[in-house]
Amino acid sequence: MIVLVGIDITIEAGEWDEQPRLHEQARQAIEAAIAEVGVALPKGTEVSVVFGNDAMVKELNRDWRDKDKPTNVLSFAANDGLAPPDWSPLLGDIVLAQETIVREAKEQGKAVEAHLTHLIVHGFLHLLGYDHENDDEADTMEQIETRALARLGIADPYQDT
Repeated sequence: MIVLVGIDITIEAGEWDEQPRLHEQARQAIEAAIAEVGVALPKGTEVSVVFGNDAMVKELNRDWRDKDKPTNVLSFAANDGLAPPDWSPLLGDIVLAQETIVREAKEQGKAVEAHLTHLIVHGFLHLLGYDHENDDEADTMEQIETRALARLGIADPYQDT
């Protein structure tokens, strides 16, 4: 499958591995999410994936969500409230916090790479307008995430939760 989504990778903070591996992991996660959602994205669509650390994400979370703590992933949708075809080509930013991701993976007995992939899928779905503010929304989002991860050979992340 050819997906016309440009992915801009930035390593802002943390001890992340080299950029080509992260770019490939992000590409696979985003393509799997697109395949499960079945949305037609405008030609030239772009996504920014920012690899950071807890301090950086804590600051963003405090400034943008009034939550003074780190979290695993933040999404900043450029098209919030709009529906295709009114989307701009820049879908938005996915920002990841390394220490939280590593800690959660260890606590949940998951491979860090699998957990990171899950969070990229999760963040990307937020850019497409999906949310988990109520049980129905959460169920829909979790089902899409589970199917997208299965495409990549990653186990259901909600199986034991």
